[in-house]
Amino acid sequence: MTEGFVLDRGDYNAKMTSFWIEGEPEKSFWSGLKTANRDAFRIQTFRCPNCNYLEFYTAEKVDI
Repeated sequence: MTEGFVLDRGDYNAKMTSFWIEGEPEKSFWSGLKTANRDAFRIQTFRCPNCNYLEFYTAEKVDI
């Protein structure tokens, strides 16, 4: 397993999907968290209709 964190973006209440970013989160004065030069993947989620259990997977690699 590789360490990473989930990044939520939604400036001005815009609806967007979340991303998984490789590495430990590092604070950035201007943008909240540093994400430059890191691998990023869109998160895809599946839900069991019987018990509502969720499983999260990374989908395609993206540039953020």
